[in-house]
Amino acid sequence: MSEHPIENAIEIEGLRKTYAGSKRSGPKEALKGVDLTIPRGSVFGLLGPNGAGKSTMINILAGLVVKTAGRVTIWGFDQDVNPRQSRAAIGVMPQELNIDPYFTPREALDVQAGLYGVPRAQRRTDEILELIGLTDKANAYARTLSGGMRRRLLLGKALVHGPQILVLDEPTAGVDIQLRQMLWDNVRMLNRQGMTIILTTHYLEEAEEMCDEIAIIDQGQVIVRDTTQSILARMDAKTLLVRPAGPAPALALPEGVTREDRADGWLAFHYPRSRVGAGMILAALAQARVEVVDLSTAEPDLEDAFLELTRGA
Repeated sequence: MSEHPIENAIEIEGLRKTYAGSKRSGPKEALKGVDLTIPRGSVFGLLGPNGAGKSTMINILAGLVVKTAGRVTIWGFDQDVNPRQSRAAIGVMPQELNIDPYFTPREALDVQAGLYGVPRAQRRTDEILELIGLTDKANAYARTLSGGMRRRLLLGKALVHGPQILVLDEPTAGVDIQLRQMLWDNVRMLNRQGMTIILTTHYLEEAEEMCDEIAIIDQGQVIVRDTTQSILARMDAKTLLVRPAGPAPALALPEGVTREDRADGWLAFHYPRSRVGAGMILAALAQARVEVVDLSTAEPDLEDAFLELTRGA
């Protein structure tokens, strides 16, 4: 491996995966030539609708699924040339709760560390138990743990071999707010310590809050990859919310502006910010002698961008 510092935690070139399928349906192409780089030290989001290919990509990175074609480099190690080193560089917290019910958390972490060849003297079992908040449950059978505790144990198992890259596959699906907050606190701390985090999530507000950059995958292809802010900036839509003193009459609005009368008494004016300014809408309100009690503007969020970008699918 090169002595130069690693710029990208993961490099993917021309990644394809075709599943054989049934006689009736024929082969299914889950990934269609994906090119993607994930910078070292970033929190990177992988978003996409169900069946888009996110889980297939993660399973290939984790060494659980064999790719059909393409090249995958993890922490500078080509997956085909150095499979052991590339696999050791990545830890995956899976979506499914795959935990042996007859192991205690301490035993589960020790067994996982053994599978990765971590010498007993170098294992950080107590440190990880404290990180995931399971010190007091260290010797309880996993079957007695709550669903949230089991999910935390999955995070611990992903960390036993000290990976440089942590993949979180839908980590907060179906968990309570308290656990979600704890997971994010842990993720932020690990990232501050230099770990690269890859996150798949259906909660777009999480991706917006957590991720430096995101890639949106749809139908086996990356349709956009950029910083979260740049993707939001591409959205031309903006909304002006106005609360009038009373019922508002018909207005002569600029071209491209749509009006929405909401049940709570607010008026929402949706407009393309490249062609229309909020002042033009306010001028139309003033011309109609509408007294404005309150107003605010709303920028598009990641959900709007996601729907816009996947609309063609």
